[in-house]
Amino acid sequence: MITLKETHIAVMQNPAQWRIPLMDFVDDFRHHRDVQAIQEPFQPGDPAMDAILASTAESLCRELSLPSPDWIEKVPAPTKAWFVSGFDSLRAIALAESPLAFRLRKIFVLENFLSRA
Repeated sequence: MITLKETHIAVMQNPAQWRIPLMDFVDDFRHHRDVQAIQEPFQPGDPAMDAILASTAESLCRELSLPSPDWIEKVPAPTKAWFVSGFDSLRAIALAESPLAFRLRKIFVLENFLSRA
């Protein structure tokens, strides 16, 4: 089982490739459905990365009807909004489609962000 804390460490070690460990965590969490994977807080690092990891974990808990630990809800938003797609043409769509956990932390993603093939 991959933990959110391990995912955070992997993301911080190679921020340019953050999507790979994040999506590995998404797949693993959906497979195991074990909240133990998110019980231990990670040490704050990059505010945007912290926010996207916390938002992902919170969204997965909602999706799977699992309780989310209090510490995840306390991870703050970065000072600047992050439109994950990086395309200006998708900003309005991301504003409309971002799940609540992401919007509250000023992280804007498309509705299929956590979708996996």
